[in-house]
Formats: sequence, structure tokens, C-alpha cells
Amino acid sequence: QVQLVESGGGSVQAGGSLRLSCAASGRSISTYSMGWFRQAPGKEREFVATINWSGGITNYADSLKSRFTIFRDNGKNTVYLQMNSLKPEDTAVYYCARRAGWSPIGRVNDYGDWGQGTQVTVSS
Repeated sequence: QVQLVESGGGSVQAGGSLRLSCAASGRSISTYSMGWFRQAPGKEREFVATINWSGGITNYADSLKSRFTIFRDNGKNTVYLQMNSLKPEDTAVYYCARRAGWSPIGRVNDYGDWGQGTQVTVSS
């Protein structure tokens, strides 16, 4: 089993940027697809972005693709989420997760290992 630890969250003003990291330990994630999800208070967990094992294929929630970028460094066993032009509605706990296989569709139930999340708060 792999352990995933997210970091890089925090408080930022609207228009700012943050880079989230998801560091894996216990086993290599280099052969797995990875995803980022987020959950705002009172809302369901929602898909943000996913990346295949090599980093050569990515997919994003339609509303986020112009501002967010997912990428990975398999040598560091880490996946990242670069978030630019942040908006108050981006406020949520952000989670990374691992899945076997590849799909551009980000279904929560397809991901088996999850981190504990990192809080992102965007103020207006």
C-alpha cells in the first residue's frame, strides 16, 4: 500500500497561485495514474485533474483546465498541482489519490489510495 501526503495548501488572495505537492511513500507510484480531487464544506468530493503514469496524458475538470496544471516527477515519487488565478470558489480541501489503469474520467470510486488532504483557502 502507498501512503500519500499532500502539502502546499494555505491561504491566498484571489488571483494568487499555489502549488500543491503529493509525496508518496511505501511504494513507487511511477506505474500508476494519479488524480487530484477537492471537497468544499457541505459539498461532494469533485474531480480536479488526473495524469497517467508517464505524465504524457492529462485531463482536467472543464472549468479548471485553463488555470490548473497537473504534473509529476516519478524520480521524486511526487505529483503536483499548480493552481493559478485562484478564486474564492476554489476554497476546499484538496486530495491526491492513486488508481490502477487510466481513464480521463475522474470517478472517486476508481481511486483506491488517498491522502489526508491539504486546505486551500482563497479570500476575495
